[in-house]
Amino acid sequence: MDHIFNAFTVDVEDYYMVSAFADVVRFEDWHNYKSRVQDNTCRILDLMYEYRVRGTFFVLGWVAERNASLIRQIQASGHEIASHGYRHRLVYDMTPEQFREDIRLSKSILEDITGSPVLGFRAASYTIVQKTLWALEVLAEEGFRYDSSIFPIHHDRYGLPGANRFPHVIGTKSGSLHEFPPSTFSLFGLNIPVCGGGYLRVLPESLIKAAIRRINKHELQPAITYIHPWETDVGQPRLNGRLRSRIRHYLNLESTMPKITALLSEFRFKPLSHMLDGLEPLQPQTLLSHEKCRQYYG
Repeated sequence: MDHIFNAFTVDVEDYYMVSAFADVVRFEDWHNYKSRVQDNTCRILDLMYEYRVRGTFFVLGWVAERNASLIRQIQASGHEIASHGYRHRLVYDMTPEQFREDIRLSKSILEDITGSPVLGFRAASYTIVQKTLWALEVLAEEGFRYDSSIFPIHHDRYGLPGANRFPHVIGTKSGSLHEFPPSTFSLFGLNIPVCGGGYLRVLPESLIKAAIRRINKHELQPAITYIHPWETDVGQPRLNGRLRSRIRHYLNLESTMPKITALLSEFRFKPLSHMLDGLEPLQPQTLLSHEKCRQYYG
């Protein structure tokens, strides 16, 4: 197990941008909400600095446009910048042409800020599902090397239950695309999500650790974990969405930092791009502490 590296990934979006509240917060009104993404992301950067962990940050293009210095700070801290699309639209709410426009815009913004190619993509709410598998071809055509959007579970909004649970290569007309599914624990024929988001906040820490150990030691695979900056923010404003949405969004926020601290202290991690065969690793860079990050923003 000691030779297995896992992936620690962060979906960089603000608390009012999530799909759960899309029916009460319109995209056109995003600019009216007070942003908390800088402080929340810095909180994660600080923790990663403490444990010398480097990861992958899937950034919304809309966020990057308004927080270019934050994106440069993430990059300067030695982490990979990848795309989360431009405006957090669900893939099945877009036509292929709209999807292409969205990911092309996001990729362009991020590459202009960082000066480096953006290789990876993660769809809003993991919405590359059975009816949107066409998105993989578009991603390959637009120059992406990998995707991390196919969640092999049953869910009311997303999921492809029969999909491969582990990193694999998908062939498209435009070339190969690596797929990095969020990790699941197989139990009685069902895939149980264990390593990110609300699942990480709800499940006991001991179970999450046991699942990652099993994935690493017995299945000899990396675990793909994920969180959102707003999940570290207990004091974020409360939005008046549907009851189920509020439960999913606000439940156990206070557990996020202790749990990811426990994971970062026990397991080894590296950016997703480092798992691509034949890819030159990112050059080591000086990791910035949260204090320096806060100082940078005044």
